Amino acid sequence: MTVIEKGAAQRPAYADGKTRLMLIDGRWVPAASGRTFESRNPATGELLAHVAEGDREDIDRAVAAARKAFSGPWSKWKPAERQALLLKLADLVEQHIEELAALDTYDMGAPISRTRNNRQRAVGMLRYYAGMATALHGETIDNSLPGEIFSYTLKEPVGVVGAIIPWNGPLTATIWKIGPALATGCTVVLKPAEEAPLTSLRLGELCLEAGVPPGVVNVVPGYGETAGAALAAHPDVDKVAFTGSHLTGQKIVQASAGNLKRVSLELGGKSPDIVFADADLDAAVPGASMAVFANSGQICSAGTRLFVEQKVYEEFTGRVAAFAKALRVGNGAHPETQVGPLVSPEQFDRVTTYLGIGRQEGARRLSGGEALTDGDFGKGYFVPPTVFADVRDDMRIAQEEIFGPVISAIPFTDIDEVIQRGNATTFGLGSGVWTRDVSKAHRLAKAIRAGSVWINCYQAMDPAVPFGGYKMSGYGRESGKQHLDEYLNVKAVWIKTA
Repeated sequence: MTVIEKGAAQRPAYADGKTRLMLIDGRWVPAASGRTFESRNPATGELLAHVAEGDREDIDRAVAAARKAFSGPWSKWKPAERQALLLKLADLVEQHIEELAALDTYDMGAPISRTRNNRQRAVGMLRYYAGMATALHGETIDNSLPGEIFSYTLKEPVGVVGAIIPWNGPLTATIWKIGPALATGCTVVLKPAEEAPLTSLRLGELCLEAGVPPGVVNVVPGYGETAGAALAAHPDVDKVAFTGSHLTGQKIVQASAGNLKRVSLELGGKSPDIVFADADLDAAVPGASMAVFANSGQICSAGTRLFVEQKVYEEFTGRVAAFAKALRVGNGAHPETQVGPLVSPEQFDRVTTYLGIGRQEGARRLSGGEALTDGDFGKGYFVPPTVFADVRDDMRIAQEEIFGPVISAIPFTDIDEVIQRGNATTFGLGSGVWTRDVSKAHRLAKAIRAGSVWINCYQAMDPAVPFGGYKMSGYGRESGKQHLDEYLNVKAVWIKTA
């Protein structure tokens, strides 16, 4: 790491070391218990804030506020009014994007170059949901019953939504939950990740500034096993929208059984990224590398299983390793940093444990492979971009989600083989294909069992295009018109006219 220079992200005023309260019913209030927890910069260890620690009692208060708002004046808002509200919120997010980007960087470590680039995505999502707010409608259905019976459907907001988000992209993750709730007329209780809650809380302030009525958006920080569990099991929550690990997702499904609440889950992955010998290797090297090293590998759809055709395997993996070694690792606030720290000591321990497992299993290390602890690195949780070669399908580093900057490079010989091996995972979130052959591209696009297939690119995202998983990567979709459907009930209406 080097000294932070001109163009760096300055520490946001919201991360001033003071106590940050929770948002319930339009007011900023302390936790009922009076407890707080610390939020610290994972690059330096510096204290950013004391944060109110919500638990069951706070969740009860927030859900009651959300129910009151849902049944009250908010239910009378017209689509155009919700649209105008979302557009105003989008404008405020755009005005404060530098501050919000810096909060993400300071609270969870992502390079400021990455978080600043979230401007288009964050603002674009809000404006997309604003557009969709006036495009929600049912349909008339020509039924086949005898007589004069007319039938049509209504789409209605599902009600109170419990939203639980991860720490790896607080700004966009928060908008991904709040946006569709506002567009459809739902109310929401958001539980941000305890590792990085500050951006969500600041967005709560912007919601109030935009004119979101009291109780429509509530933000209750706290721990997953207390606040998160209480929200998932709450009998007056109509839907849970969760992004996180598959293990927690399974617990949420079990907790939802009490009142059979609706659930949508965007969970983990162990995505295949497949490089054919006929690919544009000059494009595939940085593409496949940053499919994993972006955000320090803390992306659920990262292409961590790198399948490379045997005839170019040594050349390609060597080039990926050289690319990895050239990436600048350091404090995310520095404008030239490309790979920041991991978010927490727990995540640092997890990733470094897998580095040891890879070595023990016999994988050949081409780059990285050991934590960075010298000098300023010792103040944070830094793991360099790591490439393991000669990885077998049965190795743990090829089967288990590491959630760190670690590539498992695996050779293959033909298309049928790589389809079978690429699908040999319990997950199915993302996937990539690098080839100049359009026939291969289309065949792989159909054959891979994953919610997204990126061809000659990776991690492309747009508010209009749905994102979600197969298998243990969850169900339901975010973005696209399918996202709004997750927040709506469909009611059938029958009218006998004669």
